[in-house]
Amino acid sequence: MSGQLGHSGAARVGIGGPVGSGKTRLLEQIIPRFIQRGTNIAVITNDLVTHEDAIRVRRSGLIAPERVLAVETGACPHSAIREDPTLNIQAADLLEDRFGPLDLILIESGGDNLASSFSLDLVDFWLFVIDVAGGDDIPRKRGLGVMQCDLLVINKTDLAPYVGVDLARMEQEARQVRNGRAMLMTNCATGNGVDQIVDLIAREVLFED
Repeated sequence: MSGQLGHSGAARVGIGGPVGSGKTRLLEQIIPRFIQRGTNIAVITNDLVTHEDAIRVRRSGLIAPERVLAVETGACPHSAIREDPTLNIQAADLLEDRFGPLDLILIESGGDNLASSFSLDLVDFWLFVIDVAGGDDIPRKRGLGVMQCDLLVINKTDLAPYVGVDLARMEQEARQVRNGRAMLMTNCATGNGVDQIVDLIAREVLFED
């Protein structure tokens, strides 16, 4: 891996998106799928002033608790994944020292706005999660996260009829904004669409067939 990435050690994949979009639920769906594939993984979560998401993942039973590290950003969440990702880089290096050679480190951002993005000093690939309940106008707002991420995930597709969202239109407008870049629809409560995310990461980041 080190010969193909901008750093030594494991590939690093960021998961960003607004509060409540389903980032942690997606993480919980991704973890067992990679473990089943034999991928050696670890996890970093970011929260403002708590370890809430890390505690949730540790208690899930999906991964050994010691493989989950928490970063307290203490400020706007994007500062720790974009402006100064030092804390997350240090956490990734620590996990590599403890459990390496790792194949993959998943880095979940704290909930942020549509302008959130990851520094490429921190991650090799990043996905941005929005949800149907947040409104079908999100793609039209063209935030940095929606436009610049490697993979856009539109989550909670099952809620469309209950929140008055035209899902086909939302998907069409998202594809227009993305201009051919990857986009997938999911229901992370049931796992629908998650296999495609894992396959894409395995192919594009881990260089697996």
